[in-house]
Amino acid sequence: MKILYVDLETQWRGGQSQALLTVRGLIARGHELALVAARSGELARRAQESGIGVMTVSAHRRRWHASRAIRRLFAETCADIVHTNEPHALTAAWLGQAHRKSKLVFSRRVAYPIGRGWIGRRRYLAADRIFAISKFVAESVAASGISRDRITLVPEGVEIPVPITDAQRFEARERFRLRAGDFVFGSVGYLLPEKGHAHLLRAFAETARGNPQYKLLLAGDGPERRRLETLAVGLAVRDRVIFAGMVEKISEVYAATDVFVFPSLAEPLGTSMLTAMAYGLPVIGIATGGVPEYVDAGVSGLLAKEASAPAIAAEMARMAQNAELRQRLGAHAREHIRDNFSADKMVENTIQAYENVLH
Repeated sequence: MKILYVDLETQWRGGQSQALLTVRGLIARGHELALVAARSGELARRAQESGIGVMTVSAHRRRWHASRAIRRLFAETCADIVHTNEPHALTAAWLGQAHRKSKLVFSRRVAYPIGRGWIGRRRYLAADRIFAISKFVAESVAASGISRDRITLVPEGVEIPVPITDAQRFEARERFRLRAGDFVFGSVGYLLPEKGHAHLLRAFAETARGNPQYKLLLAGDGPERRRLETLAVGLAVRDRVIFAGMVEKISEVYAATDVFVFPSLAEPLGTSMLTAMAYGLPVIGIATGGVPEYVDAGVSGLLAKEASAPAIAAEMARMAQNAELRQRLGAHAREHIRDNFSADKMVENTIQAYENVLH
C-alpha cells in the first residue's frame, strides 16, 4: 500500500509516540510511506533520527502549509490511504482535498464530543473511517452523531522492552538521586488538570505520612507544573516529590519506579500506563474512561473506584504493603500487554483496518 501519514503536533505526547511506532512498523512490513510533520516538532526530529524520510512544513500556520504540501504530493502521485493522526492533520488533509483522491482515515484519541461547528464537523464527515483507540472513545464518537459503521476500534500499543536489570535500576535511581531504601511511586504524563496529578499529590501525602522512605517521581511537564509544585509545598511533601520535567530517556523513570500510578480522571487509553505494564511494573489506575478495558482489577493492576485522593491513597497503601501482590500484578500486566497491546499488534490491526477501508 501507498500511505501518506500526517501528524502536525509539535510536542511529544502519547499520540506522537504511537505515530512513530506505526510509521516504523508499516515501513518494516514493506509499505510505501510518506510522513508529513511539523518542522520544529519532536516527531519530525525523532523520525529523522530513525532514518525515516520526512516532509516537514512550517509550524506557523501548519494546517495551511500542510494542505498545500498534500496538494503538491497528489499532483505527482496518489496514496491509497491518507492517515491523519491528530486534528490539525485532519484539517490539513481536508483542506488539501485528500478525501477526494484517496481514502482518508483519522485516529481519534479523545473522548469529548465532536464540535457542532460547520467546519469542524465537515472534516470528520470527510473521513472514510475514524480509528478509535478504545471502546470508550468509540462510544463518544458515535454519541456525536458519526455512524458506527464508520468507526473502527484500533487500540494503541507499546514496544515490549527487555526486563529491567539490577544495574539499570541502580543507575536510574542514582540519576534521580534516590537512595537504596526508597520506595518509589512513579507517574509519567503531560501536566494538565484532567490528568489528575493534584489528586495523586494529595494521595501521596496521605500514604507517605509515617513512611519517610516513600518518594514520588513525576515525569512530564505542562501548564500545571507550577501549581502542583505549590501544592506539594502546602502538603509538606515537596522534598519527597521529584518533578523530573521532560525526560528524554523515559526508560529511566520506569527503571527507578516500584509502583506506577496513573491518576488521569477519564483517560481514553494511556500509553504511559501501557508502557509501565509492559515493563512488568505493578500499576494503579482509575476505574473510568478506557482504563478498565486493559487493566483487570486485581489481576493486571489495581483500580481506584473514583478519581479522589482517598481512593487513590487506599490502593497506594495496599500496593506498598504487599510485595507478593506487586510481583503477581506486574507479571500478569507484562503478559497481558505482550499478548494484546504490543506495537506489533497495533500495526497489524492498523493494516487490517486500512484493508477494510479499501475494500
